[in-house]
Amino acid sequence: MSDEEVVEFSTANSLDVIVPSSLAGVRVDRAVSLLTGLSRSDVSALVDAGRITVDGRVVVKSSSVLHEAQHLVAVLPEDDDGVVRADESVPVDVVLEDPHFVVVNKRPEQVVHPGAGRSEGTLVAGVVARYPEILNLVDEALCEPLRPGVVHRLDRGTSGLLVFARTSDGFTSLSDQLAERSMGRTYLGLVEGHVTEERGVVDAPIGRSLRVPTMMAVKSDGRPARTGYEVLERFSAPRPLTLLQLRLETGRTHQIRVHLSAIGHPVVNDTRYGQRRDKRLPEERFFLHSATLTFEHPLTGERVSATAPLPADLSALVPSVS
Repeated sequence: MSDEEVVEFSTANSLDVIVPSSLAGVRVDRAVSLLTGLSRSDVSALVDAGRITVDGRVVVKSSSVLHEAQHLVAVLPEDDDGVVRADESVPVDVVLEDPHFVVVNKRPEQVVHPGAGRSEGTLVAGVVARYPEILNLVDEALCEPLRPGVVHRLDRGTSGLLVFARTSDGFTSLSDQLAERSMGRTYLGLVEGHVTEERGVVDAPIGRSLRVPTMMAVKSDGRPARTGYEVLERFSAPRPLTLLQLRLETGRTHQIRVHLSAIGHPVVNDTRYGQRRDKRLPEERFFLHSATLTFEHPLTGERVSATAPLPADLSALVPSVS
Protein backbone atom coordinates (compact mmCIF):
# COMPACT_ATOMS: atom_id res chain seq x y z
CA MET A 1 0.00 0.00 0.00
CA SER A 2 1.54 3.29 -1.05
CA ASP A 3 1.22 6.51 0.95
CA GLU A 4 -0.64 8.12 -1.94
CA GLU A 5 -3.50 5.65 -1.62
CA VAL A 6 -4.55 6.84 1.84
CA VAL A 7 -6.24 10.18 2.42
CA GLU A 8 -5.51 10.65 6.11
CA PHE A 9 -6.32 13.36 8.62
CA SER A 10 -4.81 12.05 11.83
CA THR A 11 -3.56 13.45 15.09
CA ALA A 12 -1.37 11.77 17.68
CA ASN A 13 -4.42 10.10 19.23
CA SER A 14 -6.73 9.56 16.27
CA LEU A 15 -6.87 7.94 12.86
CA ASP A 16 -9.06 9.56 10.21
CA VAL A 17 -8.87 8.03 6.73
CA ILE A 18 -10.80 7.51 3.53
CA VAL A 19 -10.58 3.77 2.86
CA PRO A 20 -8.33 3.13 -0.16
CA SER A 21 -8.89 0.39 -2.74
CA SER A 22 -6.09 -1.65 -1.17
CA LEU A 23 -8.12 -1.99 2.06
CA ALA A 24 -11.44 -2.75 0.41
CA GLY A 25 -12.72 -6.09 1.70
CA VAL A 26 -10.37 -6.02 4.70
CA ARG A 27 -11.70 -6.48 8.24
CA VAL A 28 -11.88 -3.35 10.38
CA ASP A 29 -9.54 -4.72 13.04
CA ARG A 30 -6.89 -5.71 10.49
CA ALA A 31 -7.13 -2.38 8.65
CA VAL A 32 -6.76 -0.28 11.79
CA SER A 33 -3.92 -2.52 12.93
CA LEU A 34 -2.12 -2.02 9.60
CA LEU A 35 -2.61 1.74 9.67
CA THR A 36 -1.66 2.32 13.31
CA GLY A 37 0.65 -0.51 14.35
CA LEU A 38 -1.70 -1.50 17.19
CA SER A 39 -2.21 -5.18 17.89
CA ARG A 40 -5.45 -6.81 16.80
CA SER A 41 -6.43 -7.26 20.46
CA ASP A 42 -5.85 -3.55 21.09
CA VAL A 43 -8.05 -2.70 18.12
CA SER A 44 -10.74 -5.07 19.38
CA ALA A 45 -10.65 -3.18 22.67
CA LEU A 46 -11.25 0.05 20.74
CA VAL A 47 -14.25 -1.57 19.04
CA ASP A 48 -15.60 -2.70 22.42
CA ALA A 49 -15.21 0.87 23.70
CA GLY A 50 -17.11 2.31 20.73
CA ARG A 51 -14.07 4.27 19.55
CA ILE A 52 -14.14 3.24 15.87
CA THR A 53 -16.67 4.53 13.36
CA VAL A 54 -17.27 3.96 9.66
CA ASP A 55 -19.22 6.65 7.83
CA GLY A 56 -20.27 8.04 11.19
CA ARG A 57 -21.69 4.77 12.53
CA VAL A 58 -20.12 2.99 15.49
CA VAL A 59 -18.44 -0.29 14.56
CA VAL A 60 -19.82 -3.07 16.76
CA LYS A 61 -17.94 -6.04 15.26
CA SER A 62 -14.19 -6.27 14.68
CA SER A 63 -14.92 -8.55 11.74
CA SER A 64 -16.90 -5.91 9.83
CA VAL A 65 -15.56 -5.54 6.28
CA LEU A 66 -14.53 -2.18 4.85
CA HIS A 67 -15.46 -0.82 1.42
CA GLU A 68 -13.53 1.62 -0.75
CA ALA A 69 -14.13 5.33 -0.06
CA GLN A 70 -15.71 4.77 3.35
CA HIS A 71 -14.72 7.21 6.10
CA LEU A 72 -12.87 5.34 8.86
CA VAL A 73 -12.20 7.07 12.18
CA ALA A 74 -10.54 5.55 15.25
CA VAL A 75 -9.87 7.31 18.54
CA LEU A 76 -6.57 5.77 19.60
CA PRO A 77 -5.23 5.08 23.09
CA GLU A 78 -3.26 7.76 24.83
CA ASP A 79 0.45 7.56 24.17
CA ASP A 80 2.20 5.33 26.71
CA ASP A 81 4.64 2.45 26.75
CA GLY A 82 1.87 -0.11 27.13
CA VAL A 83 2.91 -1.06 30.65
CA VAL A 84 1.13 -0.51 33.96
CA ARG A 85 3.35 1.51 36.29
CA ALA A 86 3.18 0.41 39.90
CA ASP A 87 1.89 3.21 42.11
CA GLU A 88 2.12 2.75 45.88
CA SER A 89 0.09 5.92 46.45
CA VAL A 90 -3.08 4.29 45.09
CA PRO A 91 -5.19 2.97 47.99
CA VAL A 92 -6.00 -0.74 47.80
CA ASP A 93 -8.60 -1.93 50.31
CA VAL A 94 -7.85 -5.66 50.63
CA VAL A 95 -10.75 -7.87 51.75
CA LEU A 96 -9.26 -11.34 51.15
CA GLU A 97 -5.69 -12.31 50.29
CA ASP A 98 -4.57 -15.68 48.92
CA PRO A 99 -1.43 -16.80 47.05
CA HIS A 100 -3.57 -17.18 43.90
CA PHE A 101 -5.86 -14.14 44.14
CA VAL A 102 -6.71 -11.00 46.04
CA VAL A 103 -10.20 -9.60 46.60
CA VAL A 104 -10.36 -5.82 46.98
CA ASN A 105 -13.07 -3.30 47.79
CA LYS A 106 -12.95 -0.68 45.03
CA ARG A 107 -13.61 2.90 45.99
CA PRO A 108 -16.19 4.70 43.80
CA GLU A 109 -13.78 7.23 42.35
CA GLN A 110 -11.27 4.58 41.26
CA VAL A 111 -10.80 3.48 37.65
CA VAL A 112 -9.91 -0.21 37.46
CA HIS A 113 -7.30 -0.12 34.67
CA PRO A 114 -5.80 2.34 32.16
CA GLY A 115 -8.01 3.25 29.25
CA ALA A 116 -9.24 6.16 27.20
CA GLY A 117 -8.30 9.38 28.95
CA ARG A 118 -6.87 7.70 32.07
CA SER A 119 -3.39 6.19 32.27
CA GLU A 120 -2.19 7.02 35.79
CA GLY A 121 -3.50 6.31 39.28
CA THR A 122 -5.70 3.34 38.39
CA LEU A 123 -6.59 0.63 40.87
CA VAL A 124 -4.51 -1.96 39.01
CA ALA A 125 -1.43 0.26 39.46
CA GLY A 126 -1.94 0.08 43.21
CA VAL A 127 -2.51 -3.69 43.09
CA VAL A 128 0.67 -4.22 41.06
CA ALA A 129 2.63 -2.15 43.58
CA ARG A 130 1.59 -4.57 46.32
CA TYR A 131 1.61 -7.77 44.28
CA PRO A 132 4.24 -7.32 41.55
CA GLU A 133 4.08 -11.01 40.58
CA ILE A 134 0.82 -10.18 38.79
CA LEU A 135 2.90 -8.77 35.94
CA ASN A 136 4.07 -12.34 35.22
CA LEU A 137 0.59 -12.98 33.82
CA VAL A 138 1.34 -10.47 31.07
CA ASP A 139 4.67 -12.18 30.32
CA GLU A 140 2.77 -15.47 30.07
CA ALA A 141 0.35 -13.84 27.57
CA LEU A 142 -2.62 -14.54 29.83
CA CYS A 143 -3.48 -10.85 30.31
CA GLU A 144 -3.33 -7.72 28.23
CA PRO A 145 -0.40 -5.47 29.27
CA LEU A 146 -2.66 -2.78 30.73
CA ARG A 147 -4.90 -5.27 32.57
CA PRO A 148 -2.59 -7.56 34.57
CA GLY A 149 -4.57 -9.87 36.81
CA VAL A 150 -7.90 -8.26 35.91
CA VAL A 151 -10.63 -10.92 35.89
CA HIS A 152 -13.65 -8.58 35.79
CA ARG A 153 -14.30 -4.87 36.13
CA LEU A 154 -16.54 -2.31 37.78
CA ASP A 155 -17.56 1.05 36.36
CA ARG A 156 -15.82 4.04 37.87
CA GLY A 157 -18.95 5.16 39.72
CA THR A 158 -19.56 1.70 41.21
CA SER A 159 -17.98 0.68 44.49
CA GLY A 160 -17.37 -2.77 45.89
CA LEU A 161 -15.76 -6.14 45.37
CA LEU A 162 -13.34 -7.18 42.64
CA VAL A 163 -11.03 -10.18 42.41
CA PHE A 164 -7.56 -9.98 40.84
CA ALA A 165 -5.60 -13.10 39.93
CA ARG A 166 -2.02 -13.43 41.20
CA THR A 167 -1.00 -16.66 39.43
CA SER A 168 -1.66 -18.35 36.10
CA ASP A 169 -3.74 -21.03 37.84
CA GLY A 170 -5.72 -18.32 39.57
CA PHE A 171 -6.33 -16.35 36.39
CA THR A 172 -7.36 -19.38 34.34
CA SER A 173 -9.71 -20.75 36.99
CA LEU A 174 -11.35 -17.42 37.85
CA SER A 175 -11.77 -16.46 34.19
CA ASP A 176 -13.37 -19.83 33.45
CA GLN A 177 -15.74 -19.45 36.39
CA LEU A 178 -16.75 -16.02 35.16
CA ALA A 179 -17.35 -17.34 31.63
CA GLU A 180 -19.29 -20.35 32.93
CA ARG A 181 -21.38 -18.08 35.20
CA SER A 182 -20.47 -20.01 38.33
CA MET A 183 -18.95 -16.92 39.96
CA GLY A 184 -21.62 -15.32 42.12
CA ARG A 185 -21.91 -11.53 42.04
CA THR A 186 -24.59 -9.58 43.87
CA TYR A 187 -25.04 -5.83 44.04
CA LEU A 188 -27.08 -3.33 46.00
CA GLY A 189 -28.74 -0.64 43.93
CA LEU A 190 -31.13 2.19 44.76
CA VAL A 191 -33.39 2.99 41.82
CA GLU A 192 -35.92 5.63 40.90
CA GLY A 193 -39.58 4.82 41.50
CA HIS A 194 -41.31 1.90 43.18
CA VAL A 195 -40.53 -1.46 41.58
CA THR A 196 -43.86 -3.30 41.81
CA GLU A 197 -42.74 -6.94 41.52
CA GLU A 198 -41.00 -8.37 44.57
CA ARG A 199 -38.50 -10.17 42.36
CA GLY A 200 -37.84 -10.75 38.70
CA VAL A 201 -35.31 -11.09 35.90
CA VAL A 202 -34.51 -8.64 33.15
CA ASP A 203 -33.62 -10.75 30.12
CA ALA A 204 -32.69 -8.40 27.29
CA PRO A 205 -29.69 -8.40 24.90
CA ILE A 206 -27.25 -5.51 25.16
CA GLY A 207 -25.11 -3.92 22.46
CA ARG A 208 -23.28 -0.72 21.64
CA SER A 209 -25.52 2.30 21.10
CA LEU A 210 -25.35 3.60 17.54
CA ARG A 211 -26.37 7.09 18.67
CA VAL A 212 -23.86 7.57 21.49
CA PRO A 213 -20.67 5.48 21.08
CA THR A 214 -19.81 5.44 24.79
CA MET A 215 -23.21 4.08 25.83
CA MET A 216 -24.80 0.65 25.72
CA ALA A 217 -28.42 -0.11 24.92
CA VAL A 218 -30.94 -2.93 24.79
CA LYS A 219 -30.77 -4.17 21.18
CA SER A 220 -32.31 -7.14 19.41
CA ASP A 221 -28.93 -8.00 17.88
CA GLY A 222 -26.98 -7.46 21.10
CA ARG A 223 -25.30 -10.05 23.29
CA PRO A 224 -27.50 -12.05 25.70
CA ALA A 225 -27.79 -10.43 29.13
CA ARG A 226 -29.72 -11.38 32.28
CA THR A 227 -30.02 -9.47 35.55
CA GLY A 228 -32.01 -10.83 38.48
CA TYR A 229 -33.45 -8.50 41.10
CA GLU A 230 -35.25 -8.64 44.44
CA VAL A 231 -36.87 -5.76 46.30
CA LEU A 232 -35.31 -5.14 49.72
CA GLU A 233 -37.16 -1.97 50.67
CA ARG A 234 -39.30 0.79 49.17
CA PHE A 235 -39.07 4.42 50.22
CA SER A 236 -41.53 7.27 49.72
CA ALA A 237 -39.32 10.19 50.81
CA PRO A 238 -37.71 12.29 49.52
CA ARG A 239 -39.39 10.64 46.48
CA PRO A 240 -40.39 7.11 45.46
CA LEU A 241 -37.27 4.92 45.49
CA THR A 242 -36.57 1.18 45.71
CA LEU A 243 -33.57 -0.59 47.16
CA LEU A 244 -32.78 -3.74 45.14
CA GLN A 245 -30.51 -6.71 45.54
CA LEU A 246 -29.23 -7.49 42.05
CA ARG A 247 -27.71 -10.66 40.68
CA LEU A 248 -25.57 -10.72 37.57
CA GLU A 249 -26.16 -13.80 35.44
CA THR A 250 -24.05 -12.35 32.64
CA GLY A 251 -21.47 -9.56 32.65
CA ARG A 252 -22.03 -7.08 29.83
CA THR A 253 -20.70 -3.54 29.90
CA HIS A 254 -23.00 -1.31 32.01
CA GLN A 255 -25.42 -4.26 32.22
CA ILE A 256 -27.22 -3.44 35.47
CA ARG A 257 -27.52 0.24 34.61
CA VAL A 258 -28.87 -0.45 31.12
CA HIS A 259 -31.34 -3.09 32.29
CA LEU A 260 -32.75 -1.03 35.14
CA SER A 261 -33.13 1.99 32.89
CA ALA A 262 -34.88 -0.20 30.30
CA ILE A 263 -37.58 -1.20 32.83
CA GLY A 264 -38.11 2.41 33.85
CA HIS A 265 -36.14 2.39 37.10
CA PRO A 266 -32.68 3.90 36.47
CA VAL A 267 -30.06 3.78 39.22
CA VAL A 268 -30.11 6.86 41.45
CA ASN A 269 -27.76 9.57 40.15
CA ASP A 270 -26.88 7.62 37.00
CA THR A 271 -27.32 10.57 34.67
CA ARG A 272 -25.98 8.63 31.69
CA TYR A 273 -28.86 6.15 31.68
CA GLY A 274 -31.35 8.24 33.62
CA GLN A 275 -32.28 11.90 33.65
CA ARG A 276 -32.37 12.83 37.31
CA ARG A 277 -29.41 14.29 39.19
CA ASP A 278 -29.36 13.47 42.92
CA LYS A 279 -27.24 16.14 44.58
CA ARG A 280 -26.79 14.01 47.69
CA LEU A 281 -24.11 12.15 45.72
CA PRO A 282 -21.13 13.53 43.78
CA GLU A 283 -21.34 13.63 40.02
CA GLU A 284 -20.39 10.31 38.38
CA ARG A 285 -21.15 8.46 41.63
CA PHE A 286 -24.34 6.44 41.33
CA PHE A 287 -25.98 4.17 43.86
CA LEU A 288 -24.53 0.81 42.84
CA HIS A 289 -22.33 -1.34 45.05
CA SER A 290 -20.82 -4.79 44.49
CA ALA A 291 -21.73 -6.32 47.83
CA THR A 292 -20.90 -10.04 47.62
CA LEU A 293 -18.58 -12.18 45.55
CA THR A 294 -18.38 -15.99 45.61
CA PHE A 295 -16.24 -18.41 43.63
CA GLU A 296 -14.36 -21.69 43.91
CA HIS A 297 -10.78 -21.58 45.11
CA PRO A 298 -8.56 -22.17 42.04
CA LEU A 299 -6.71 -25.08 43.66
CA THR A 300 -8.81 -26.53 46.49
CA GLY A 301 -12.25 -26.07 44.94
CA GLU A 302 -13.58 -24.77 48.26
CA ARG A 303 -16.18 -22.03 47.98
CA VAL A 304 -14.75 -18.58 48.73
CA SER A 305 -17.11 -15.83 49.85
CA ALA A 306 -16.43 -12.14 50.36
CA THR A 307 -18.70 -9.29 51.44
CA ALA A 308 -18.34 -5.52 51.46
CA PRO A 309 -20.74 -3.38 53.50
CA LEU A 310 -22.50 -0.45 51.90
CA PRO A 311 -20.08 2.50 52.02
CA ALA A 312 -20.88 5.61 54.01
CA ASP A 313 -21.88 7.81 51.07
CA LEU A 314 -24.57 5.32 50.05
CA SER A 315 -25.69 4.15 53.49
CA ALA A 316 -26.45 7.79 54.35
CA LEU A 317 -29.22 7.65 51.74
CA VAL A 318 -30.77 4.48 53.21
CA PRO A 319 -29.94 4.47 56.93
CA SER A 320 -32.15 1.44 57.52
CA VAL A 321 -29.54 -0.81 55.90
CA SER A 322 -26.39 0.98 57.04
